[in-house]
Amino acid sequence: MLRFGNFRKQREKDTEISIIVGGKRYAQPGTAPGTLRPPPVKRVERVRIRVIDYNADCFDEREVQTLDECMAYREKPTVTWIDVTGVHDIELIQQLGQKFGLHSLALEDVVNTGQRPKIDEYDDHFFIVLRELQWQEGLIADQISLFFGEKFVITIQELEGDVFDPVRERLRRGRTRIRQLGADYLAYALLDKLVDEMFPILELYGERLEDLEDGLIERPTRALLHEVHRIRRDLVVMRRTVWPEREVVNILLREDSHLISAETKLYLRDVYDHTVQIVEIIETYRDIVGGMLEVYLSSVSNRMNEVIKVLTIISTIFIPLTFIVGIYGMNFNTDVSPWNMPELNWYYGYPAVMLVMLFIAIGMLIYFHRRRWL
Repeated sequence: MLRFGNFRKQREKDTEISIIVGGKRYAQPGTAPGTLRPPPVKRVERVRIRVIDYNADCFDEREVQTLDECMAYREKPTVTWIDVTGVHDIELIQQLGQKFGLHSLALEDVVNTGQRPKIDEYDDHFFIVLRELQWQEGLIADQISLFFGEKFVITIQELEGDVFDPVRERLRRGRTRIRQLGADYLAYALLDKLVDEMFPILELYGERLEDLEDGLIERPTRALLHEVHRIRRDLVVMRRTVWPEREVVNILLREDSHLISAETKLYLRDVYDHTVQIVEIIETYRDIVGGMLEVYLSSVSNRMNEVIKVLTIISTIFIPLTFIVGIYGMNFNTDVSPWNMPELNWYYGYPAVMLVMLFIAIGMLIYFHRRRWL
């Protein structure tokens, strides 16, 4: 279940994350296209390069120090997957582009993180920008840049951590479908992993929304309202991620390219269905959040009406009592005229007046109860 901390601390954390994730996205006006600039924040200590080279019969996995060690695989009839963690090493990114013929505009989008998910097609490769969403005491976004051509797949991540570990396990197992098909199927598997990763996050948000809805009905507080607003912002972030990713998958399905086989397109349809399902869930949650805000305002208004009703009833009960006390507080002299409050000289005058006021109060309460005002 999600655990939301103090709103002010979380808001400061969200602001810090947005600065780290987005950073300075664009170069100065007038800068030449394709100019690479390091991101303002280094999110990993060192750049890590992992290589997996495989086909149906062989498998080789290792971590290398330089890109030159990867070039030996280019001559083999195998699929090579190069995974790079860290985008602050501009020289490494430039070498990657030179050795694999990657377009400079695509490399610029790699280092300028915070890009909207998209897809660009070049002569011999595709470039896809994706967003990975993680839950680590808050929603964190990580840009994943993916290149794939005829025999290679290149992924570039911002954050440390093997987000594609399930895909690696499938590659290690031996004669699986992913080992028998080409680079386009590997690209599909990576895309499918990022899309399916959102289902557990949405499940957590669904559970939290149920708890918040019960709390807003039973005891609405400002803390619950802050959590509702925070969830609404997170849903906006997820929608901005999944909606363009759905278009990316749709373009891959419609693209008539020799780099994407007909068999891979069959599996891409499944990814497209998942993106549509996620969008529908997010839209449903957004409607629920909007309804919860209305429930909060209605609950607060009802509580205020209840308080005002009780105060009004109490005031109404004291109106005749105050009238009686006011009359007897005038203290007219009975020696001057018999009309001047003869009750002031009665032996039981004080308890009689108190009993009269008590009967009036009880009678009004009974009347209010019968009218269902209480």
